[in-house]
Amino acid sequence: MAQKNNSSSSVDVSILSSGVKIEGKIYSEGNMRIDGKVFGDVTVNGNLTLGDSSEVEGDVRAMNVTLSGIVKGLVEANEKVILEANSSLVGELTAKILVVEEGAKFDGRSNMNSAKSKSELTDAGKK
Repeated sequence: MAQKNNSSSSVDVSILSSGVKIEGKIYSEGNMRIDGKVFGDVTVNGNLTLGDSSEVEGDVRAMNVTLSGIVKGLVEANEKVILEANSSLVGELTAKILVVEEGAKFDGRSNMNSAKSKSELTDAGKK
């Protein structure tokens, strides 16, 4: 009898569809795609894709962030942020790599200090 492997794959993606509205914090261990509206913080340990119809009012943190929708708040990626052509970001952005496609709107500050934490930066300043 064959056994089914129930371990979760690194390509598993949680999806928040376009008709969904969430008020509160979202946390995911894996990858996530949001096409709906979120009023609160989003933390993802994998990759986060914010689709064309997505709207987020709050802080967004992930390994990599691809934005096609709207974010009002902080966007922090450990590696890369991609602002696609129809995206809009109003707020602060922190990432090692930033890709801005033609037509993307970005109103705020960007920091590309290799995504060091504030405590690391504070400790370095004391030396």
